[in-house]
Amino acid sequence: MKKLIVALFILLASLSAQVEHSQGINPTTDEPAFYIDLIYYKNLKPELSTLDVFLQVPYSSVLFVKTVNGYEGNYTFTLTFYDEDQDNILFERMWKENITVKEFGQTASDLNYNFSYKSMELKPRKYFLIARFEDSDSKEAFKYEGPVSLPSFSDRISMSDILLIKEIVKKDDAETIIPNVTRIVSNADSVLSFFYEIYSDLDGGILAEYKIFDKGRDKNNTQIEQIQLKKGVNPITYTFSDTDFRLGDFELHIVLKSESEKAIAQKTKKFRSKIRGFPNIIKDLEKAIDQMVYIASVDEQDHILEPASYEERLNRFIEYWKAKDPSPTTEENEVLNEYYRRVSYSNANFKSFNEGWRSDMGMIYITLGPPNQVERNPMQVDSKPYEIWDYYNLNRRFVFVDETGFGDYRLLNPMYGDWYRYRQ
Repeated sequence: MKKLIVALFILLASLSAQVEHSQGINPTTDEPAFYIDLIYYKNLKPELSTLDVFLQVPYSSVLFVKTVNGYEGNYTFTLTFYDEDQDNILFERMWKENITVKEFGQTASDLNYNFSYKSMELKPRKYFLIARFEDSDSKEAFKYEGPVSLPSFSDRISMSDILLIKEIVKKDDAETIIPNVTRIVSNADSVLSFFYEIYSDLDGGILAEYKIFDKGRDKNNTQIEQIQLKKGVNPITYTFSDTDFRLGDFELHIVLKSESEKAIAQKTKKFRSKIRGFPNIIKDLEKAIDQMVYIASVDEQDHILEPASYEERLNRFIEYWKAKDPSPTTEENEVLNEYYRRVSYSNANFKSFNEGWRSDMGMIYITLGPPNQVERNPMQVDSKPYEIWDYYNLNRRFVFVDETGFGDYRLLNPMYGDWYRYRQ
């Protein structure tokens, strides 16, 4: 049965007739439609603050159209700032972006993205931001929304927000900072570079305490920098070295202290670490191993979990998926990406009393992929809600019934095809 499921999984990964499909994410990497990072700085005008908005759009979020010059994609971004209660629009900015590439393969590469940067002057106060991305050709639209609070920088010594750095490009005597808009690092990284500004009314020395907090291990790493401030704006670039970025969520804390070590100002930046080359959905190693139940045998899962060392478990997890890579000479592992895309979709769409990947619908969707046809039958007087999934190319039909009325759809005949072995 296990070999049959794996064979079907690889076969169905390329099917185009998808009734159930993932919306709002890159289907191969589980990326959001776009990334956004907001950084605020002190403005020369005391009544204003400066807000820099960084946006990164994966090419997979854009519909490219064949033109005489190659392939062209177009989209529009709108930034709308409301008051805190979202009753009134206080500021709005809209612009269009155009991308042209020569080869079709460039449009699908996970490594390609379009970068946008906008700077604006706003009054210090609390806002509610809605950032809206719309593809000009497909008309698909996605948005980010959340509160934004701009400070006034009225203290004697204050600091800007923190910008994570992806790369510093040096040319001649100049340095160009390429921001890490995604706020994602990988397990293969050992350093974290970042930029911020310190604003001071006087010259003088201070201490900057940098602390990276690993939320998963309740552990932190601390480094101290002595800084000689000048009156005015002091740009600071620092690289936190010798860091172990295992899979999970992290926080960077910066605390400015006087020479007597009294705290003056502080900021926090959240980021996370992923496995290089693996989908973004994989945020917890143990859970990712549990989610392999539909493709790995019990012995294979036990083998990965056997070592006491986290690093060894991670290595075995990576090696397992490398062995299943149908194109080992390329960066993309199609089987890995498709498997966890289905896990992500199941979690988003089939959650009830269990996580979506543990539900009966999730079990079928992950192992067999999207059905060719779905018949939905909501609550009726004489029957409970049910759905029928048809896989025409496999000559199989699955009936799911919501016995409780709370969206907990259960496979009507789990004995069919030996599916009962995976049920919770």
